[in-house]
Amino acid sequence: MAARIDHLVTSGTFSLDGGTWDVDNNVWIVGDDSEAIVIDAAHDAGSIETALGGRVLRAIISTHGHDDHIDAAPELAAMTDAPVMLHPDDLQLWKQTHPGLAPDEELSDGQTITIGGTTLTVLHTPGHTPGAICLYAPALGTVFTGDTLFQGGPGATGRSFSDFPTIINSIRDRLFTLPPETVVRTGHGDSTTIGDESPHLDEWIQRGS
Repeated sequence: MAARIDHLVTSGTFSLDGGTWDVDNNVWIVGDDSEAIVIDAAHDAGSIETALGGRVLRAIISTHGHDDHIDAAPELAAMTDAPVMLHPDDLQLWKQTHPGLAPDEELSDGQTITIGGTTLTVLHTPGHTPGAICLYAPALGTVFTGDTLFQGGPGATGRSFSDFPTIINSIRDRLFTLPPETVVRTGHGDSTTIGDESPHLDEWIQRGS
């Protein structure tokens, strides 16, 4: 029996390059009735722990190092004894939010994480940040894209540590090669599918060039 996906939205702020914005973040919980992982511990550790419903938290996986995706990670880790995982290329962003505190484990491209009998594969998808990752769960027909791919286009690349050609390459080579029916569960906003987004790649390139 495959794991299930639970979803909650938490609210807070995102700060970078001297600016601060109000944001709503998607927090994804993947697991069964006994254990789970959290993808992006955003803003409210207490609400995330409540949503776990007493399940053992095996890991807190950060899709990238922007503060709105990691701000509640250390508190949730302290509550649950779960390790915080982040790609090492985003360590410089992590340190802006949590100076003097390091993630517990590094994520790497091709790494697999199994929870509730379901395997998720780490896809390194730089561009929004150097260490941005997605998590592909073929048994669930879904990919968790953080801020790499949204309904309607790629994640923002107008701030420090980001690069538009790089995110386009990541989306084309790592995400648009997935089955078109794959559900894209994003870091903010509504979900979409690979098939709905892939026809628009050339349009995005023109818009971003």
